[in-house]
Amino acid sequence: MESKKVFAFLFIFLVVLLMVLPIVLTFNDVLTRLIEKVSLYQFIQDKLVPYEVFLTGVIVKPFVKEFIPLKDGMVVNGIPLKMSWNCIGWQSLLLFLGSLLIGLKGGRYTLVSKIEVIILGILGIFWINLLRIAFIVLLFTWSQSVFRIVFHDYLAAIVTIAFLFLFWWFSYSFVLETKDANIN
Repeated sequence: MESKKVFAFLFIFLVVLLMVLPIVLTFNDVLTRLIEKVSLYQFIQDKLVPYEVFLTGVIVKPFVKEFIPLKDGMVVNGIPLKMSWNCIGWQSLLLFLGSLLIGLKGGRYTLVSKIEVIILGILGIFWINLLRIAFIVLLFTWSQSVFRIVFHDYLAAIVTIAFLFLFWWFSYSFVLETKDANIN
C-alpha cells in the first residue's frame, strides 16, 4: 500500500511541477539569493563543488578536447563554465527526502532494509546529479544555447522524478523487507 502512495505522490508532484515549473525556477532563484546573503552555502561551495568539478571532469574527459578544473567551475574546450553550490542537486536531495517520509512511513519494514533504501537513494541521487551535471557540460560544449537552457532548467527536474520512480519501484521490489518476512 505504501508503494501506491509513493508513486501517487511522485506522479502528482510531476504533474504539479510541470504546471508550475516557471514559478518554481523563480522561487529557486529567490531562495538561492537569500541563502547566499546569509553565507550558508560557503562550506558546500568551498569543499564539495571542487570535488564535483573533479568528478565531472573524470566523466566528460573522454568526450572533450580540453578540461581544466577550477575551484568554482571548469574550462571545457575553451568555454568557461561556472559551477556553484546551487548546481550540485540540493533540490533533488530535498525531493528524495520528502519521498522517504512517505515511502518509509510506518513500522511495516525492517530497520536494516530501510537503512539500505536510504543509502541506496542517497547514492542514486548523488550519481544522477553528477551525470546530469556532466550531460549539461557536454551540452554547453556541443549544442545551441536553447537546448542548454531547456535541459538545465526544465529537464533536470524531470530526470530527478524519473529516477525516483525507478528508485521506489526497485526498493519495493527488491530491497524493502516486511517485518513478518523475517519471522519464518
